[in-house]
Amino acid sequence: MNDRISKLTQAMQDAGLEMLVLNPGASLTYLTGLHFHVSERPTVLLVSTSKPPQIILAALEANKLKNSSTPLEPIPYDDNPEHWTASFHEARRKLGKAPQTIGVEPTALRFLELNYLQAAFPDTKFISAEDVLSSLRITKDNDEVEKMRKAAKIAQDAFLATLPIIQPGVSELSIAAELSAQLLRHGSQSEFPFPPIVASGPYNSADPHAVPSERRLEPGDLVVIDWGARYQNYCSDITRMVAVGQVSPELQNIANIVKQANAAGRQACKPGVPAGSIDQAARQVIEKAGYGPQFNHRVGHGLGMEAHEPPFMFGENDFLLVPGVTFTVEPGIYVSGTGGVRIEDDLVITADDAESLTTLPRELFVIE
Repeated sequence: MNDRISKLTQAMQDAGLEMLVLNPGASLTYLTGLHFHVSERPTVLLVSTSKPPQIILAALEANKLKNSSTPLEPIPYDDNPEHWTASFHEARRKLGKAPQTIGVEPTALRFLELNYLQAAFPDTKFISAEDVLSSLRITKDNDEVEKMRKAAKIAQDAFLATLPIIQPGVSELSIAAELSAQLLRHGSQSEFPFPPIVASGPYNSADPHAVPSERRLEPGDLVVIDWGARYQNYCSDITRMVAVGQVSPELQNIANIVKQANAAGRQACKPGVPAGSIDQAARQVIEKAGYGPQFNHRVGHGLGMEAHEPPFMFGENDFLLVPGVTFTVEPGIYVSGTGGVRIEDDLVITADDAESLTTLPRELFVIE
């Protein structure tokens, strides 16, 4: 972890960034090993290229710092919000000269924290540090990959344990609840990468980000199940299809096309190729089959301590894949009124190829 702080400060110097601030989330955990909830109380880690890291936090959280993997100088505050501004000004005083630029994580920092920071650093420019943080986390070492492999196994075992309850008459919500329980039983952390998606029938399954509902399964349904586990802070993200008895020839054909697209995407994965080429390889299969407009999202996204992180696998992305980059391959076809299919795997780029961390069969799981 100390090595991670050193790499971060070097990346900051290379980018001409004097300080970086983080609130609770994957990047803060990556650097310190600590977990904080996002709440009404601000928690901000300040990493400077010239001073030891500081953390502004509620006094009730201060005991956590004994478990930090890197020394942090605490600046605690009490429960009176009128006193919180003073803590941010104290952090500013401890730095000495105010930095000209402060980097922020644009998808994580809230107005709450930014407001306090701008009050303490009124003459400082706040800029995105997205590229700096991405360069730090985008490649995984062997230990990180093994944690993701374990997260994939936990998720797959939980899915297989859930299959027996999937029957006509069972609601999407009931299946999602059972899958959640099985994830915990099989070793997932309680904070899942995302709430499981269980989407069935001609309309719900055609919504890529459907929310489980009270809809009950019917014979002939296809069911999209998209779920993941978290193990020692690292995520898996998998999608498989369940058929409730015999499905229509059109749905079977769509499932076969998506399976072929998934295979084409996985086969295109190797070091030195652009991320966008994975999307193109899978999309070509679906477009050739006449369903191009019904594949309405990128083929995947980076995966690690977050369910969605760089690199994002859209067709124009020219980021070159290198060993240790981990991401999903998840082509889909969605025809509202007929149904939808998505098949998703987790991949890691190796020295000369790619490996799928997910190993479940990609055929329909047919419930007789």
